[in-house]
Amino acid sequence: MTTGAATRVFLARLAGIGVFDPNGDQVGKVRDGIVVLRIGANPPRLTGLVVEVQPRRRIFVPMTKVTAIDAGQVIVTGAVNLRRFEQRANETLVTAELLDRTVDLRETGEQVSILDVAVEKSQSRDWFVSQLFVRKPGGGLRRRGATLVVDWEDVAGLSLPIADQPAEQLLARLDTMRAADVAHILQELPAKRRLEVARGLEDERLADVIEELPDDERVEIMQALEAERAADVLEEMDPDDAADLLSELPPDQAADLLQRMEPDDAEDIRRLLSYDDFSAGGMMTTEPIVLPPDATVADALARIRNPELSPALASQVYVTRSPTETPTGRYLGACHFQQLLREPPGTLVSALVDTNLLPIGPEAPLDVITRYFATYNLVALPVVDANGHLLGAVTIDDVIDHMLPEDWRDNDDDSAGGA
Repeated sequence: MTTGAATRVFLARLAGIGVFDPNGDQVGKVRDGIVVLRIGANPPRLTGLVVEVQPRRRIFVPMTKVTAIDAGQVIVTGAVNLRRFEQRANETLVTAELLDRTVDLRETGEQVSILDVAVEKSQSRDWFVSQLFVRKPGGGLRRRGATLVVDWEDVAGLSLPIADQPAEQLLARLDTMRAADVAHILQELPAKRRLEVARGLEDERLADVIEELPDDERVEIMQALEAERAADVLEEMDPDDAADLLSELPPDQAADLLQRMEPDDAEDIRRLLSYDDFSAGGMMTTEPIVLPPDATVADALARIRNPELSPALASQVYVTRSPTETPTGRYLGACHFQQLLREPPGTLVSALVDTNLLPIGPEAPLDVITRYFATYNLVALPVVDANGHLLGAVTIDDVIDHMLPEDWRDNDDDSAGGA
């Protein structure tokens, strides 16, 4: 494994190293990696790490939360779901199931055993298996065979035959597509096939796709998933989208799913459900970037770099008194990312807050919000309660989504652009 922020990592070497949050506090230790084997020439994809936290609980940390793999440590960002890891049918544990597996070299047909698996980060920020460290058979009782590193495509035995999983071929084709395009394809599928594909998607991927589906299809999928899986998917969705979806489900099912979710995630969604759908409170996300007054420009820029953030949410950093989890302490103002780029890294964000950008109340209706966005050319707007606590932020994509007719996702008119 290289030093610094690695783009190629041998997974067996990660076993036992520490996992840390951005503040340097240890979260746990790496125990294994999880890959999804795919069809034909599509390399296996590393979806996450199995991390052991106290007291001896093993959890799943998706690779989307891994910001760096340095010499001797893994850095993660965002809240980590502490629910106990349960392996799914389409997942393969690297250390437990791939190491020592026998595969064939395509060129010679010679059998070799896998000693380690290398993954590399693609331009899309996904991690794929790129190479294998393998051993050839030994020549005698005590002689060990030669070791070598081979490219993944030079090995046979790590691809799924199509017959193993009915939806696997389609899943492989959808793997690199944008969530909105996957949602469009799902709408065109028969209901049974749609559910097969939905069940085969990973939680985060399925959450992104569901956010792009019309109400009828996403309700259909959520009702078909087993309750624990449905709760996991809801936790991966943006809170405002999750709240919209729960409001479409039967009350008993919605209450059950909220009960199964992590308490912090469920609390955010319950708060959103208390507002009207077309109000600022009903449209906002409860997870904007929030920093205390003593944070620096460097801290703010590090948060903005999070690839999970939408461009609209990354456009502003909100500064509040403690606590900085919504609902926060007293709201002090916003820092715009363009201004942050112009300031020295050590400058405190409290010196840069824009107090001219007046926040809006959670009960503000859509017509007031749209006029506010248009008047001040905004892409995001803070939402503050009567006591001056930041509740969340409304983004321009939320506004547009609520301005369009309910069936806009069903419109097949592609004349607006695209090849």
